[in-house]
Amino acid sequence: MAYRTGPRNLITDVAGLLVGNAADEKVKSGTTVVLCEEPAVAGVQVLGGAPGTRETDLLEPHNLVEKVDAIVLSGGSAFGLDAASGVQAALREKGIGFEIAGMHVPIAPAAIVFDLANGGDKGWGRYPPYRELGFEAVERAAADFALGTIGAGTGAMTAGLKGGLGSASTLLPSGVTVGALAVANGVGSVTVGRSRHFWAAPWEIDDEFGGLGLPHPLPADTQDVRLKSRQPRLGENTTIAVIATDAVMTKAAAKRLAIAAHDGFARAIWPAHTPIDGDLVFALATGRSGRTLDLDEAIDLYAAAAATMARAIARGVRAATSSAGDTFPIWSSR
Repeated sequence: MAYRTGPRNLITDVAGLLVGNAADEKVKSGTTVVLCEEPAVAGVQVLGGAPGTRETDLLEPHNLVEKVDAIVLSGGSAFGLDAASGVQAALREKGIGFEIAGMHVPIAPAAIVFDLANGGDKGWGRYPPYRELGFEAVERAAADFALGTIGAGTGAMTAGLKGGLGSASTLLPSGVTVGALAVANGVGSVTVGRSRHFWAAPWEIDDEFGGLGLPHPLPADTQDVRLKSRQPRLGENTTIAVIATDAVMTKAAAKRLAIAAHDGFARAIWPAHTPIDGDLVFALATGRSGRTLDLDEAIDLYAAAAATMARAIARGVRAATSSAGDTFPIWSSR
């Protein structure tokens, strides 16, 4: 079947979601928040060997809390987990959160990427800037947002190229929408060999990341394992992402959606899911379409989730822009 994108080709084509970004250009790092206009059913799947997370255990299907108010993606390695505190503070001021004992407790699971060695000034003093960046990202949440060197993608890098924040969406024949948001910062490469051609090319829609297709013939170095560093260290690499739909889902189905979206990592990055990546996908189901999918429709959704994720990763790298002190070039300069 021929897929088409949503009107924005962003995760916010999924009704009920907004995205906010904030960054510190001196530090070369930032934070992105996916804000749920109403609490959304959520799940998570971690397949990388070096994750950095907050409040992911509560997303397991057997645990109590079913819905979340936001998802937080941040740079800063473990320091970046502070961003979730800023997001919580902003949401609490708005009266948003799980109500218990007369209090509103915002539920905002978080994950981070390592961007400490990207040429930015990390001498921030006693406290890192991520709590304030998280608060600011909530205040900036909107349906339209830029891609590339922005938010949590500000300091992202992949093998040989600057990474970035990417997003994409797909409209399905069932009437539901699936959207993806990704911070491309993996140890592997998003392009075939040393070419400009993206691994995700077979799933591209409307020339959204250059329309180059796959190279023909395939270059001799196609199967070479190219890494960000030939001596990569634990925790220095990660692609973190959110897959979302407006279908009605249980927590278990949301987890299955997150699992399926990881296939998009494998379609867009070579290699992916290594012991030194923290690869993770959050899943959100807003239910705004009112549709509960049958088995055939669910399979179509899971397939589209993988393709949409691959496209989001490629779009993030393609949109990256250069800045002073960069250690890797941008895709458009290749």
